Amino acid sequence: MYLETATKLYRYEWVERCKSGDHSAYRILYEKYAVAMYNTCLRILNNVEEAEDVLQESFTEAFRNLHQFEYRTSFGGWLKTICVNRSINQLRKRKVDWVDIDRLSEHAQQDIVEADEQAIELSIEKVKKAMMLLPDGYRTVLNLYLFEGYDHEEIAEILQVATSTTRSQYIRAKQKLVQLLKCKS
Repeated sequence: MYLETATKLYRYEWVERCKSGDHSAYRILYEKYAVAMYNTCLRILNNVEEAEDVLQESFTEAFRNLHQFEYRTSFGGWLKTICVNRSINQLRKRKVDWVDIDRLSEHAQQDIVEADEQAIELSIEKVKKAMMLLPDGYRTVLNLYLFEGYDHEEIAEILQVATSTTRSQYIRAKQKLVQLLKCKS
């Protein structure tokens, strides 16, 4: 417990140094979190330039609003929330089409079948490439759910859509991903 508390204090020390105007502390926090946050942005946006822009905007927002950081979560968790929200806002600019499962016809709902996921031998690289081919809405929900650890209620809140919409996007994303992987096999 002492080590965990000491580690938290160590992490928060850099935030405190930033708050007091220590410019080297900004650089240290940036270097510590930039790669992970960039990967989060890239997984959601699937566009290198947009991910880089959103990353920079996220750090700018975080550093500008450090006075609002209340230590209820880790700095990385707080920054990740900013990155995810900014990435979602960027997606909204693209006019991503979110599909609500409650509004699907019976025929369309019957098309949602369990894919034989075990029948496909997958490599991480194949999955990454196939995910890059998914439509923005599918890829976003899949990433937020599988990689970022959000549940459907949280994703619905972030995306400002119904929970049933995130569930349908997730189901369809998995199906589409399996299709893409079968085609590449």
